[in-house]
Amino acid sequence: MLDRREFAIASSAMLGCALSHLDQVALAEVQSLQNKRLIELGLNALARSPQRSYFADGHRGASMISAHLMCVDNELGDETSNRIIELFDLNWAASDLCKPFPVGDHVEDATERVGKTLAEGNGVLREVGHDAIFAMHAIKGFRLMPETATRERVDGVCDLIRAIKPWRDVKPNAEVDPPAFADSQQASRYVLKEASEAIDRFQGFGQGFAGHMLTFGQSLIELAAMGDVEWAESCRVAFCKYVTVTRRGPRDGDRKIKDHSPSKTRPSDLAYWQKRGDKTIGIGHVFKYPYAYYDLLERANDPEIQQQLDAKAWQIF
Repeated sequence: MLDRREFAIASSAMLGCALSHLDQVALAEVQSLQNKRLIELGLNALARSPQRSYFADGHRGASMISAHLMCVDNELGDETSNRIIELFDLNWAASDLCKPFPVGDHVEDATERVGKTLAEGNGVLREVGHDAIFAMHAIKGFRLMPETATRERVDGVCDLIRAIKPWRDVKPNAEVDPPAFADSQQASRYVLKEASEAIDRFQGFGQGFAGHMLTFGQSLIELAAMGDVEWAESCRVAFCKYVTVTRRGPRDGDRKIKDHSPSKTRPSDLAYWQKRGDKTIGIGHVFKYPYAYYDLLERANDPEIQQQLDAKAWQIF
């Protein structure tokens, strides 16, 4: 039988081992962000998606890149970042979608090829703007990890952008006139205002229109902020069409969708990710929406807009 002193020593040793293990886990996850692992997995998925379920798998790829950027840009902290990374490990990281590509020829003009492919859209609104959303994530990823810009990945991403189909390609209303996407602050305020109004307009019908107002608009602002103003502006007409469609609100016969329950937790909180089940990440909107949301709020720098949106943001998260 252990006496008190022996018990204390044994307990301390066991606790030390446990803490050491936790430290190693935390270190591994921090290194995952430092090594940009989610970005590489996301680029792998984007490049493979046209050979698979291009739309859903493209979402999955973009969401991994969004999640990395959200963790880093917002300094979410080890615990929150660890949980987000864990969700990818439990769902997609080990799948064929994300498996490594063989070492291949490096493409020096990878981002230019992706940008020019996006511009081929020529103002057509394509599946809620996902040609722009996927292109921005790929360009951002290739710039952050230039070693991943191999021919197979670049060709795959370009094929994905071309696969996005026309959708509700209406004539844009004349009064829809967003600021120049290079005017990051004003353009972000415009997108956030449109998203806020869409949240109210689509209550009872799901918040996909509001969520994609955030992601479509943010992708064009981010492209311009990276210096790719020409590619961003090549999507202006398509974005104006999307604003036009969104302002019309639900159509007769649209499927009604139960609204989310009110919640005070947000994706910047550990509790938000702890509450989500291990298999409740859908196709990745849960990462893409908040990344765009926080990025736009930072650029807009408007306390009034932030307060207004935060009061209703639970409806899209």
